[in-house]
Amino acid sequence: MKDRVKVAVLISGRGSNMAALVYAAKADDCPFEVALVASNVPDAPGLLLAKAEGIDIFTHTHHGLSREEHDQIMHDAIVEAGADYIVLAGYMRILSDEFVGKWCDHMLNIHPSLLPKYKGLNTYQRALDAGDEHAGCSVHLVTPTLDDGPVLAQTEVAILPDDDAEVLADRVLIAEHQLYASTLAQYITREADPDWILNQVRKHALALEETYERPSFGTPGWRVGSEKTGKYFAYFSLRHFGESGTSVFVKTSGLDEQSALLDADPDLYFAPKFYGKSGWIAIRLDTGHTDWDHVADWLKKSWRMVAPKKLTKMMDIAEEF
Repeated sequence: MKDRVKVAVLISGRGSNMAALVYAAKADDCPFEVALVASNVPDAPGLLLAKAEGIDIFTHTHHGLSREEHDQIMHDAIVEAGADYIVLAGYMRILSDEFVGKWCDHMLNIHPSLLPKYKGLNTYQRALDAGDEHAGCSVHLVTPTLDDGPVLAQTEVAILPDDDAEVLADRVLIAEHQLYASTLAQYITREADPDWILNQVRKHALALEETYERPSFGTPGWRVGSEKTGKYFAYFSLRHFGESGTSVFVKTSGLDEQSALLDADPDLYFAPKFYGKSGWIAIRLDTGHTDWDHVADWLKKSWRMVAPKKLTKMMDIAEEF
């Protein structure tokens, strides 16, 4: 079985969402495993369950420590456990900006409302007081602003006439247990999704000046310049041009640079059959660990090789400042 992605779950209480993740991870086809359950509360009930299930636990009180000091202790424990992602499951601590920055796009939270409605606490009563027909839950990425990160998925939960906050909370919790595991599984495997990969390439390519997309031989390509005289600087390949896998083709300075790249990192680069003789290089995008900053740098470099001089001069001037 393919190696599973390791996640660390942070809790402060009973950890019912943590338990749902632990049991979801027991399925043979689950792409993640819970490598660590950590808490700022030494006697959090959820720690007992995690330990009984054979999962490593870590706890350190936040009392007497600054937010930054405590977050660093938690960070070190998570790294030691080998976790690639953090999942917040009733972790009742506001995290420092520095900690959030270290786990940018790799930390998820579940919130008991249909965000952007009802950020913060007392979400069930606020939904009842507003006369809403539905409450619900949202899984979102964690950013420095509380409950404000991009929403990955939501589940609506109908509000019944006799509901009070406690009854509604119990029903929303059932939805949370279903939503969290499935959303986490989809998110951590996104880099194997060709559509997601293409959108990442497209975003970085179209961020460059006077760039537009035009298909070439049935696959997306990106050109710079006018419609008549524009030149391609990148192509997306999903088993196109006789290649396997998913990759992006970019220009190098020539065959010498291409050869050096192939020798330096053959797991990342290969010479595309259709364009390789012209000095193009293919960058693999389906390894599950794509360095998108590296890809963006290559797209920019390739763009510079074919862009009109007026554009490169303008970019050079802008970069001086």
